[in-house]
Amino acid sequence: MAQSDTVDRILDAAEELFAERGFSETSLRMITGKAKVNLAAVNYHFGSKNALIQAVFARFLTPFSVTLGKSFDDLEARNAGRRPELQDILAVLTESAARMPQRSDKGISIFMRLLGLAYTQSQGHLRKFLEQEYSEPFGRFMRLLKEATPQLSAVDRYWRIQFMLGATAFTMSSSDALRDILQNKLGVETSVQEIAARLVPFLAAGMQAEQTLLVPGQRKAPVA
Repeated sequence: MAQSDTVDRILDAAEELFAERGFSETSLRMITGKAKVNLAAVNYHFGSKNALIQAVFARFLTPFSVTLGKSFDDLEARNAGRRPELQDILAVLTESAARMPQRSDKGISIFMRLLGLAYTQSQGHLRKFLEQEYSEPFGRFMRLLKEATPQLSAVDRYWRIQFMLGATAFTMSSSDALRDILQNKLGVETSVQEIAARLVPFLAAGMQAEQTLLVPGQRKAPVA
């Protein structure tokens, strides 16, 4: 078996099992069994379970960050110094993800499930890895997002970003099931690209909604 084939088999197995069971509940023995390799191969290519988790994310995020950076370049060039519209910024993000080459028809949904798990499960090493490796493209996204929402306070912007990420993670990680429901209920077929396109105006409207109601007794946060 070629070395690259071994690595891909391990990553494919790890990706699927992590998405199904979570990081803590998935053992290296489960991964080696599904990949049909021995434990020595995992240790040789990755060194540890944490490094394997990071490699699963890097396999999607490294090419995605390159695509995203080029798309942001094109967006800013089209706007010629003017501030891009929020909906255009969000469209760049979702379209870049939808255009990524997939190893299977469930590629995006699996990755979004993993991204959700990175938030909900204790994986400090992974958050640190993502911050270090992908700070430039996602820092750029956050800067554009801030420039497009100057009316929001820092606290409101923080929460709306979390709500936006939650809606995106749920929708895209459940895209297969949601497409089946739409087909069964209404007889309508749809694609992942169409789902992403429908998601953008919803997210933009949420980010630009009227200022959130304050909790009684809470002082209004300053705009930042």
